[in-house]
Amino acid sequence: MATEPVINNNALHRFELTRGTDTAFLVYDESPGALTFLHTEVPVSMRGHHVGETLVKAGLEHARQQHLRVVAVCPFVRAYLQRHPYGS
Repeated sequence: MATEPVINNNALHRFELTRGTDTAFLVYDESPGALTFLHTEVPVSMRGHHVGETLVKAGLEHARQQHLRVVAVCPFVRAYLQRHPYGS
């Protein structure tokens, strides 16, 4: 499991988790009332450590805190939500 903090990089519209020189990220678009997850990228060196799931959880928590509807365009986020229904 990832222990590094997830940062919301507003300038690049993505949640990021950096380990050493590698950065995993979840790109989003925030519009009035909605947070759309567009793409998840996890470097090979970080795969197999639930880094993608950690990014999605951070994004969902942000959506909850801001009372935003979640739109999952990213296939990884859609698959995560099927396994872990939003709100549960």
